[in-house]
Amino acid sequence: MAKSVQASRPVEIDIQIERWPIERLIPRANNPRTHSREQVASIAASMREWGWTNPILVGADDDVVAGHARLEAAGKLGMKEVPVVVLRHLSPAQRRALVIADIQLAIQGAGWDEEMLRIELAILHEEDYNRDLVGFDDIELARLLEAQDAAPRLTDENAVPEVPAVPVATLGDLFILGNQ
Repeated sequence: MAKSVQASRPVEIDIQIERWPIERLIPRANNPRTHSREQVASIAASMREWGWTNPILVGADDDVVAGHARLEAAGKLGMKEVPVVVLRHLSPAQRRALVIADIQLAIQGAGWDEEMLRIELAILHEEDYNRDLVGFDDIELARLLEAQDAAPRLTDENAVPEVPAVPVATLGDLFILGNQ
């Protein structure tokens, strides 16, 4: 159970992005997070598409706190340096906890608004954008898009409504809208 947040000290917001040579970074030997070759390849593909979007977090001892997969992907891309944020204000215990919390807090209680996700994926499909880059496998993409295609429509876009025998309004009718 999460403890309540206390405002006893200010939140650290003074961060600087630095560029470090890859060989300076020390991957955590006991990193509890694992990364498959496929995931690292997907991250490398996303870096090629969108550029570098999230710096690696490092401790004061040059140890990687968060971003092991990004670091590995950068190596696969032949990069010589990467953007980092140095967390000099964290103790070793805080860095150890952040290694775990960085991932767990991102996934804990998170989910998808599947209807909104379907809409966004459908738009990418219409724009002929490579949806392989968003991280879903082919089976999951097919399931989501099938659900989009199967969603009931309010009306058929080519349907023309029947003209009623007795019209609702006739020439000269006056309608008052609002509170009068």
